[in-house]
Amino acid sequence: MIRVISARLTVALLAVVFFATAAAAQAPAPQAPAPQALTYEMAVQVIDAAEAEARKNMWNVTIVVVDAAGVPVALRRLTGASPRSYDIAMRKAATVIASKLTTAEYGVQLKAKAVTEVPNGITFAGGVPIMRGSELIGAVGTSGVTAAQDEIISKAGAAVVK
Repeated sequence: MIRVISARLTVALLAVVFFATAAAAQAPAPQAPAPQALTYEMAVQVIDAAEAEARKNMWNVTIVVVDAAGVPVALRRLTGASPRSYDIAMRKAATVIASKLTTAEYGVQLKAKAVTEVPNGITFAGGVPIMRGSELIGAVGTSGVTAAQDEIISKAGAAVVK
């Protein structure tokens, strides 16, 4: 009787060890840290800085901040900004996300045939990436004044993210 119990205990212990070893072998490898995400709070800081630059120069514009997926996180259309400026600001931000370049840089590289065309992409200044270290976490697009002025506003916003 003791031999039977002892044999059963041995089999049970071997089964526990086997299954524990198999489970450990099938455990997923540790995941790399999740990429930085553009938070709502960061987007508000970006849009506040961009708006401050626009107001300082008395430029009536629309400013859009999108995350790395191109989804809008914040939008401001200042009084006097053209209704059409929303669409252009959105397209600028989308072009940045798709190309990972400023819209001005994208336009130059597209003309040189160094990049593929982004559908409905904007090829003039005003769209700027939002970087966290070396990682693209979003974009800011501005429209309503000249392309160069739009870019000044977008850069002022993107500069607040470190």
